[in-house]
Amino acid sequence: MKTYKVETIYDLIQSGSSLKVTVPGSKSITNRALLLATLAQGESRLSGVLFSDDSRHFLDCVQKLGFETSVSEERAEVTVTGRGGMIPNANASLYVGSAGTAARFLTALLGVSEGSWHLDSSEQMKRRPMAPLLQTLEELGAVIRYEGQEGYFPYTLTGNPRPGTAAAVNIDRSSQFLSALLIAYGALGEEGRISVEGSHGMAYIDMTIRMMEQFGVQVKKEGSTFVIEAGQHYQPLAYPIEPDVSAACYFYAMAPLLGISVVVRGVHFDSMQGDVQFIRLLEQMGCHAVETDEGIRVSGNPDGSYCGIDADMHACSDQAITMAAIAPFASTPTTIRGVAHIRLQESDRIGGIVKELSAMGIRCEELEDGVKIWPGIPKPHEVETYDDHRMAMGFSLIGLRAEGIVIRDPLCCRKTFETYFTVLDQLICQWKADSREKE
Repeated sequence: MKTYKVETIYDLIQSGSSLKVTVPGSKSITNRALLLATLAQGESRLSGVLFSDDSRHFLDCVQKLGFETSVSEERAEVTVTGRGGMIPNANASLYVGSAGTAARFLTALLGVSEGSWHLDSSEQMKRRPMAPLLQTLEELGAVIRYEGQEGYFPYTLTGNPRPGTAAAVNIDRSSQFLSALLIAYGALGEEGRISVEGSHGMAYIDMTIRMMEQFGVQVKKEGSTFVIEAGQHYQPLAYPIEPDVSAACYFYAMAPLLGISVVVRGVHFDSMQGDVQFIRLLEQMGCHAVETDEGIRVSGNPDGSYCGIDADMHACSDQAITMAAIAPFASTPTTIRGVAHIRLQESDRIGGIVKELSAMGIRCEELEDGVKIWPGIPKPHEVETYDDHRMAMGFSLIGLRAEGIVIRDPLCCRKTFETYFTVLDQLICQWKADSREKE
């Protein structure tokens, strides 16, 4: 298994140092835009597209369903010819890999479409929750034949193109179940009323609704019910995709950690992505954040000091690992709350945080919905990443300030940001060069 040894550079950073970085397009927006483009009537041109394992699996499924596409990874563009809600290939075999959006969004759409499809996934995705969505689709008249454990991949799905007006779903284990049903019902052209139990991941629901509206379908909320009025249809667009704020947060976390200023190009506070709230948490830790034309600039204290906080990270739960990685260097304990569901993501992220930090000699306590971390000096350690891209990227931050941190299986970051460690290497080389120039 390949490893990546993080080079400690904290002592090289000069007071007043600054960093400007470009990150790929948003995974969440890329995959939603791909699906919405297939459901519009006509050609949509997507720019700033993320190309990663997840988005390539999604794109491959779109192509196997018979949609005409034109792809340029060099220009980060994809053109999709939508069919107004019709699926060209009524029978196909799809492989979604580890992409949760492909798994949930395509399953929902096919569940209310005419045809029969075989769906399979990676071993990792086979362990992730699907049952609440699949149960809802069965209640709507879809037929699902499981090849393994009920409620999990793989399965053959026969859809019901006339599912009726009312649906209900529990989203305690994933907000993607609701996002998937909303997008699918928006393609039917008929009234849809989706009642919801749970409130997990509402920032992602807001993103889904905003993108549906951009593509021409309005969603109203009546208490815990989401309503799509009849007669609406998705419209083709020239659609620019925002930079990935989840990816940007690894670099913003360097601001307090290294005592520098960081600008991520194209990231602004009006982003649709919930992870922009992570920047507000960095402000509570002592950073200063301002909006600039180029992007948000986050500045840490030049001496690398910052305080711990008690943070409800429900709206930016993908950054729980990032927060955990910088928590040991804070002056006071850090408590991360509101993220119980991350035990069921690519890995048990709460368990992974506790295990890996404990192995570094950092005191931490697992909570029902998060983790508490005390300040300390991390000891050298080879970090197990559990085939989880966020463990690999998040825990690499520790090595920038503490010696002897090695990341196992760094290439698992291909899921969302395949060049992360290349970018990190380039930044380290630049910091070393700047340090030599100022000596």
